Amino acid sequence: MGKSILITGGVRSGKSRLAERMTLALGSPAIYIATAEAHDAEMTERIARHRARRGPEWHTISEPTKLVQALQDSDGDAPRLVDCLTLWLSNLMLAEQDWQGDAEALAAILPEQRAPVVFVTNEVGAGIVPENALARAFRDAAGLVNQTIAAASDELWLSVAGYPLKVK
Repeated sequence: MGKSILITGGVRSGKSRLAERMTLALGSPAIYIATAEAHDAEMTERIARHRARRGPEWHTISEPTKLVQALQDSDGDAPRLVDCLTLWLSNLMLAEQDWQGDAEALAAILPEQRAPVVFVTNEVGAGIVPENALARAFRDAAGLVNQTIAAASDELWLSVAGYPLKVK
């Protein structure tokens, strides 16, 4: 069985860099499963910066919604990094897909994975209560997805201001 690791934290807390280091420590080359979609110029630039930072030891798979299938298809010897679960959740919610069923299916396949997988997610519920229903639904859903994947993962890390803290 491959190790599964969930890394959470706030915006710009160092989650992605920590996840990249941890994934490469598990083996190289590695697979980067990107869930982001570039719907505007700012996101296009953000994705480009992430790609440029990673370097040649990464193979990128772009998969905004079918994460379970992407993990099954990429399972083998190379460690995988999924960045990030909250963007995946956002994509599922906007497509009006069954995000709860997809999160449960994701948790269910983790014990079957041969190669390690590292997940990045955002801790979104630590701030103020959002003023609109969609934002509140997203915040609540993100908390539930994080709990589901944390329970199924071998390790849980919290990144705070660039410093990692092992939780589980």
